Amino acid sequence: MGWCFKPMPVMTLAAEAKKIGYVALEGVGAEHYPAIRELGLEISLVGSHGFQKGPLDPANHQAVEKSLRHGIDLAVKFGAPSVITFAGMRTPGITEEAAFRNCVSCWKRVAPYAEQNGIQIVLEHLNSVDDSHPMKGHPGYWGDDIHRCVDLIRAVDSPAMKLLFDIYHVQIMHGDVIRQLRRYHEFVGHYHTAGNPGRGELDFNQEINYPPIIRAIQETGYTGYLAQEFIPTNPDPIASLRQAFTLCNV
Repeated sequence: MGWCFKPMPVMTLAAEAKKIGYVALEGVGAEHYPAIRELGLEISLVGSHGFQKGPLDPANHQAVEKSLRHGIDLAVKFGAPSVITFAGMRTPGITEEAAFRNCVSCWKRVAPYAEQNGIQIVLEHLNSVDDSHPMKGHPGYWGDDIHRCVDLIRAVDSPAMKLLFDIYHVQIMHGDVIRQLRRYHEFVGHYHTAGNPGRGELDFNQEINYPPIIRAIQETGYTGYLAQEFIPTNPDPIASLRQAFTLCNV
């Protein structure tokens, strides 16, 4: 996940990741996609609208739909399987019921286009608890309940609409990660990792024990991507990336 490793240049990260054994990169600007593909790496996930202005507010629908359609086009062009989406931040005056309806109606309009192009739209569940850093948690984010996220996906009722199961965020909001991923594995289209607390390395100084989680994911039959989305604390971030690869290579 490129944003975690800034200010390292994207192509430096890509080259180092390939040396370690990673097969794909995400979380970088689309302007880097051609060079990444030329290097021999894949694009595992295409970005779209941000997490703040999501489809829970109808005022955002036009922008969200445009962004998702553009993301689908990029995914087709560069061979990526998925485009990310978010529910958005809670908005005064919009009830829980209205937010649910608004999200579903927006995604229903885009899902057929994703289906036609063989691309997944993956809804990311985020934690709304951690307020220590703008990317460690998202207070006010409406899609902070994994059960609600799955209900949204069910309501869209499209094979193209899937869940982005972020292990870090699920641990904060719900815990019981293995039980959650087993319960909802049929809806999962993508995974993210990070240590907790702090969104740091996947090491033995944090509370998430990754090897059994990875084995549980494999047991569900999942064959898609799992992206490393931790913020390195090590002065040598590539060493952290190598450590995470080894830990998850079970």
